[in-house]
Amino acid sequence: MFKLNGTVFMPSVLTLIGIPGLESVQFWIGIPFCAMYTIALLGNSLLMVIIKSESSLHEPMYLLLAMLGATDMVLSTCILPKMLGIFWFHLPEIYFDVCLFQMWLIHTFQGIESGILLAMALDRYVAICDPLRHATIFTHELITQIGVGVTLRAALLAVPCLILIKCRLKYYWTTVVSHSYCEHMAIMKLAAEDTRINRIYGLFVAFSILGFDIIFITLSYIRIFITVFSLPQKEARLKAFNTCIAHICVFLEFYLLGFFSFFTHRFGFHIPPYIHILLSNIYLLVPPLLNPIVYGVKTKQIRSQVYKIFHSKFAS
Repeated sequence: MFKLNGTVFMPSVLTLIGIPGLESVQFWIGIPFCAMYTIALLGNSLLMVIIKSESSLHEPMYLLLAMLGATDMVLSTCILPKMLGIFWFHLPEIYFDVCLFQMWLIHTFQGIESGILLAMALDRYVAICDPLRHATIFTHELITQIGVGVTLRAALLAVPCLILIKCRLKYYWTTVVSHSYCEHMAIMKLAAEDTRINRIYGLFVAFSILGFDIIFITLSYIRIFITVFSLPQKEARLKAFNTCIAHICVFLEFYLLGFFSFFTHRFGFHIPPYIHILLSNIYLLVPPLLNPIVYGVKTKQIRSQVYKIFHSKFAS
């Protein structure tokens, strides 16, 4: 690591300080974060086991839900172990290349989750608006293609972020990252060079993935609501709407938290830094925690399978 005119040339190690302004209470903040992570792992693992073991759940909606659970588990695992290392064991250092890899993983799996939510919205759209063709359109082969497609889209779009940082930015004001994990904008703030291209591309990726997905999810649900409210029988309307409630909750939770965190991080200059960091952490930890709970409560088939598992254990 070389220093020149107060800047650091191509640092090999960065220091993550955790939550700036709350260093003295980070140990205690780590406890609920660890609890959320543990519950998320258990909940999503249980969800995936139930979907795999029960043949009646081998339908597009539940297969997509299993993919969402796996994505949630990876996404939370990308940040929580290192975060607890900072909070509990005072291990803030991270190699620069490892930091970039963590950043790529986080943004890749955020994009994958958004793509899966879009696929789930389209699945509900076809199931409600064109039910006779649902089985022929949403086949297992299509689900596999969707999984590969959303993974490649997110992974390939995130790669240039790493290349632009690695190839364009050589000088940094400091090696101290005011964050609890490696996030694109947090790295940009360290650079002592022009970062406009990096920032523009970061916005392009955010809007080309999250913006594209949220537009088509919204359009899908507008069509679904039009179809549902045009049904003549109240029972049919309630039944159709009930199949969408869980997805709407997860959709709102993911995108509202995501966009609030995104815009406050870039444009909320008067908001204290610890608010930015807490929002970013909550955005990555809360959806994996809530998704299995929401689907477990609102989906009768999953709820009955959970009941069977625990009832058989207590009965034995």
